[in-house]
Amino acid sequence: MMEAILKTLIILWAVIDPIGTIPVFLEATKNFNSPTKKKIAFNAVLIAAGVLIFFLVAGKFLLEYMRISLPAFQISGGFVLFMFALTMIFGQGKPEEEKNLIKDFKHVTVFPIAIPSIASPGAITVIVLLTDNYRYTIVEQLITAILMLVILGVTWVLILLANQVQKFIGDTGIIVISKIMGLILAAVAIETILAGIKAYYSL
Repeated sequence: MMEAILKTLIILWAVIDPIGTIPVFLEATKNFNSPTKKKIAFNAVLIAAGVLIFFLVAGKFLLEYMRISLPAFQISGGFVLFMFALTMIFGQGKPEEEKNLIKDFKHVTVFPIAIPSIASPGAITVIVLLTDNYRYTIVEQLITAILMLVILGVTWVLILLANQVQKFIGDTGIIVISKIMGLILAAVAIETILAGIKAYYSL
């Protein structure tokens, strides 16, 4: 049980990537004073939590309504996750790519801090995969939800301490951590694709 919890925790940490959100937050809020930054941090995490909780609760119902089988979603979701992981590994890195998305500083709370920096496509995909009724019990899904909220809480604390964390780790350290998270995601993606193929062919 503890091994499963630890694995879920690592996967969720990798897709939400709190450390990788720090440079994005600093760049997006560089023109605001301290109280406004705190407000943006809270609202961004709250919005990201709302998005992820929506997919946690409604994701499986949407799949059933659209008559998408679990193996099909595992395979397609695995490919999406793998592509997302490749951009983290071989691209500029999550922080640099998302900093380049900032065009309108008036709405940075939603874009790009809440989405896609915290509630990324990879995070949404993983949340749906980890809360599937056919593979996980209600207790396991509840644990996933709690772990997700814990990591979002840690994300909130880290971006409140963004300046201190960045000074301690440095830009290079943040990029390296982001790429390591990408490598973990790539492995999870391949595992998900293989599980989907196995289920589809009843191997």
